[in-house]
Amino acid sequence: MDGIIILDKDSGLFSRTAGYRVAKMFREKKFGHIGTLDPMASGVLPVAIGAATKMVPFIEERADRVKEYLFAIKFGIETDTLDVTGREIKRTDVIPTADVVQANLSKFIGKISQIPPIYSAVHIDGRRAYELARQGEIPELSPRTVEVFSLELLDAIDDVFNFRMSCAPGTYVRSIARDLAYACNSLATVTMIRRTQTSGFTLKNALALDFLEKLFNNGTDVSKYLAPIDSGLGDIPVLDLNGKSVDLYKNGGFVGVASGDGMYRVYSGKTFIGIGTVTSGVLRPKRTI
Repeated sequence: MDGIIILDKDSGLFSRTAGYRVAKMFREKKFGHIGTLDPMASGVLPVAIGAATKMVPFIEERADRVKEYLFAIKFGIETDTLDVTGREIKRTDVIPTADVVQANLSKFIGKISQIPPIYSAVHIDGRRAYELARQGEIPELSPRTVEVFSLELLDAIDDVFNFRMSCAPGTYVRSIARDLAYACNSLATVTMIRRTQTSGFTLKNALALDFLEKLFNNGTDVSKYLAPIDSGLGDIPVLDLNGKSVDLYKNGGFVGVASGDGMYRVYSGKTFIGIGTVTSGVLRPKRTI
């Protein structure tokens, strides 16, 4: 039972909890999710099962790692978590118009400096920022450079505005909302986040956890919904081995090949057997299946 379930995570569920429930259906102890979603956020959360967990670092490092989100923010208040699950800490009567918001969007496109929310998974001296925040401490977070490819205002009804954003990993929607509000001389908190794409996986092939669990409980073989182990590695070139080279590679040996330097997806015919790197005509295994 090795592969990837492309999950459409519900709001209110921790990513780790969602991954555990998926793994339980496949009777697998080893699992990992590709990226993390805030508990209040919903959307695409790929969950790797069994041997597919070996591929998670390579999927997360792929060249095309665009993430896309739909999100909504409510102007006029700010919470400690920067979303509606938190405690209100500030309030203002200033509600910007759609024209004012639109005029400020360009400030948040491209490479920008961003301070993560204090309720985030950022490490501070070996501890997560949200752990410190929950204990009443105010973690000091340094600005970091993130990249936003597009940020679009979809509509606005009273004080609630809806957006679509495409960005690189490490970009916090909640920080975008906070800083956009500041640029508009207002305050805001996020009311909805839905991830529609991550690391090449989209909502098109995503499955709701409740749907999977109902099938499983009714005796349906849910393994047919597993995407292959090599899903999400499409931009890494392919190297095909045959004969004794296959066993040598799978046992950790070096294999002479006529390929240029770089990282490769390694196959034996149609069977995926791992990730390796070629240097000066020698293939060295990085992960084997």
